[in-house]
Amino acid sequence: MYSQDSISGRRRGRAEPTPEMLSGLACLMCGTDYRNAPDLEVVVVSHRDDKQLLACHGTCARMASGSVSGLDETPLPLAERVRRDGADGS
Repeated sequence: MYSQDSISGRRRGRAEPTPEMLSGLACLMCGTDYRNAPDLEVVVVSHRDDKQLLACHGTCARMASGSVSGLDETPLPLAERVRRDGADGS
């Protein structure tokens, strides 16, 4: 697994989240687009501007939140996240 130093270094070194990440359409850590991988297990790792920030379950979630299972919160369904992203972009 990753050491705490490695995880902390990754957090400090990452760029600002993309619009897709802020809309819950892509992994906060690796950038996987959930619209292209709808069966991937995702977890809520944080919030920003009343939106859920998501990461892939496991390593990405641990690197983003310190827990492989993220926060104890159910992510919004992908269709709802896509709908909200479309409404925000209009």
